[in-house]
Amino acid sequence: MGLDQVATKPHERLAAELTEEMAAVNALIRARMASEHAPRIPEVTAHLVDAGGKRVRPMLTLAAAKMCGYDGPYHVHLAATVEFIHTATLLHDDVVDESNQRRGRPTANLLWDNQSSVLVGDYLFARSFQLMVETGSLRVLDILANAAATIAEGEVLQLTAAQDITTTEETYFKVIRGKTAALFSAATEVGGVIAGQDHATVQALFDYGDALGIAFQIVDDLLDYGGSTDATGKNIGDDFRERKLTLPVLKAIAAADADERAFWERVIGKGKQGDGDLEHALELLAKHGAMDQTRAVALDHAARAKAALDTIPSHPIKDMLVDLADYVVARVS
Repeated sequence: MGLDQVATKPHERLAAELTEEMAAVNALIRARMASEHAPRIPEVTAHLVDAGGKRVRPMLTLAAAKMCGYDGPYHVHLAATVEFIHTATLLHDDVVDESNQRRGRPTANLLWDNQSSVLVGDYLFARSFQLMVETGSLRVLDILANAAATIAEGEVLQLTAAQDITTTEETYFKVIRGKTAALFSAATEVGGVIAGQDHATVQALFDYGDALGIAFQIVDDLLDYGGSTDATGKNIGDDFRERKLTLPVLKAIAAADADERAFWERVIGKGKQGDGDLEHALELLAKHGAMDQTRAVALDHAARAKAALDTIPSHPIKDMLVDLADYVVARVS
């Protein structure tokens, strides 16, 4: 792929548009993850923060604020807050999921230990609330505190629903709205709030982030059964091995006959997995068109994200956000 093509990826165009602001966010993140008493905190945090993630969430906050005409300084605080909340949830997630890989690198809990991951995650949550308070906006505090609660709620709901093959699609959407979309929608919403926008604009930004986050997570769930490790930064079938009931599996279970249902109960419900089970699961997903149905749902949410921006006045960043919605689902469309 040529350099000119690389530069046309929407998140890279956004990053180029927001170079100055992102540099300020990174400087603030480094300053706030410092700890004179516990050097392990910056060690663990730097491992994740420097892992080369796309930083989509903090960019969404900066993009929303800039698109709404805001020129600072608190959008930088909010973008750093969003990244801290995200990083804290990743640290906790990897402990809960007993993951060994994140963004193609060993996880913090593997390099250090579970205790460090949990406690450093707690530290980052605390830091994120300090940053929010500095904006002086109670509404911002309300939105981000709600998002943090919703994320935790989504994770706990996933725990209780994880191995129950009677889980409904409605529950699945509650889980992904919690664990992924809540932070996307909060990221875009606070950008509009800090810019002093009216209710309709703030709602449009929330709706965009919500639909984008849902599309993003569905694509992630799809790629787990049909992507490359390079594309996802995790191993194919991780969700299967972790007995997660993602949308492709829920679609296949809904169409399953008695034998197939017994298979899903054994591998997901009871966790008795052996050689060839992942391959058989992939055959069942193909047989019932579960991947195509799931793909259609992801594309629908990308379309909803773009439609949410219809009421926002024209702006170069708006075009990039529209393209971003297409890009999120491009890997599976």
